[in-house]
Amino acid sequence: MNLYESIVKKDDIISLVGLGYVGMPIAVAFAKKAKVIGFDVNESKINQYKNGIDPTREVGDEVIRDTEVIFTSNEQDLRKAKFHIVAVPTPVNPNHTPDLTPLESASRTLGRNLTAGSIVVYESTVFPGVTEDICVPILEKESGLKAGLDFKVGYSPERINPGDKVHRLETIIKIVSGMDEESLETISKIYELVVDAGVYRAPSIKVAEAAKVIENAQRDINIAFMNELSMIFNRLDIDTKEVLEAAGTKWNFLKFFPGLVGGHCIGVDPYYLTYKAEQEGYHSKIILAGRQINDDMGKYVVENIIKKLIQADISIKNAKIGILGFTFKENTPDSRNTRVIDIVNELKEYGIDPFIADPVADKDEAMEEYGVTINGVDQVKDMDAIILAVGHSEFLSLNKDAIDSMYSKQHTADKVLIDIKGLLDKKEFSSNEYNYWRL
Repeated sequence: MNLYESIVKKDDIISLVGLGYVGMPIAVAFAKKAKVIGFDVNESKINQYKNGIDPTREVGDEVIRDTEVIFTSNEQDLRKAKFHIVAVPTPVNPNHTPDLTPLESASRTLGRNLTAGSIVVYESTVFPGVTEDICVPILEKESGLKAGLDFKVGYSPERINPGDKVHRLETIIKIVSGMDEESLETISKIYELVVDAGVYRAPSIKVAEAAKVIENAQRDINIAFMNELSMIFNRLDIDTKEVLEAAGTKWNFLKFFPGLVGGHCIGVDPYYLTYKAEQEGYHSKIILAGRQINDDMGKYVVENIIKKLIQADISIKNAKIGILGFTFKENTPDSRNTRVIDIVNELKEYGIDPFIADPVADKDEAMEEYGVTINGVDQVKDMDAIILAVGHSEFLSLNKDAIDSMYSKQHTADKVLIDIKGLLDKKEFSSNEYNYWRL
């Protein structure tokens, strides 16, 4: 009996190493078809899962309560599994070089508990070569086993979009790769158990790694173009959103929008590719130019906030500014690598300590990561200016009365309103009562 058949018959087990926004939905999906061990070094997170709580909000508490995933923080439980999926973060260092620490640590943990006949599949975004040149040697050293003989490896890049309830693991074509034809066949068939959209068999692990890293680099460059257009049109006193809506009537116009680019993928992955390019003697031009534009958007937004405050004759230092939304994207509690923090830090340079409200954000995480206090939206009162920074569903229903209630009573006219995401009806907030601006 081969590994695929034994997993289908539940004689062998699948393990997920890393139960964050990527790993946990994968574990839940596979648990509907096979026996699954969900491992994470974070005992607090594991306890939440065991108690039926989904801290990621990706699948919901009810799904976590009903799943048959065996949640554990005991690494020795990994010895019970034969098919391992590694889904840990791959962030960047402050100098924008890849930080492979979580991936290397996960590989050491798995290597200590790897048994002969196993297959290890990495899902973390990396530059081409990481799986075979960095992860495999760690697995071999820790396990005493030999890749290709005692165990096999593959790579299948994650494509989960946090907060997206439409594009899910099951509905997105899955790229799969293996170190040889045998491992590719097994990996493909196992993923086909849960991916309804089917799999794409990449010819090599390096091709699969490269495909993933350019997906987000492409989006980053396109958003950077939109951000640059926003800066140009702002100088020309033209509304960027109106321009994009007009241009979008052409069938082949790519519908990207300006904004803050954070999170664990779009704002990070391009640096993995440019790092590898530098190692090979090539200095990126387009990719790094796009990164620079997007990294500077927080500063650009604050420059325009300050201009609006001056126009409204509001004292800059100690101005009361409310920020609605702090997470890196809408409808997710994750604030790690949020670029809203750039706005916060830049405002502090002007002597402004903004009041931050977010109905979705993980408050403990925001405090731990940034020392930021997250408040309730109903606490936003007596403000001189409001910044609508994240497009949470809760903010889509904000009407004029609700926004009016957030301002100081002394502001009966020229209320500074910054709509970064362009969520509000411009016509409704373009009267003398408001000083409205959006990217």
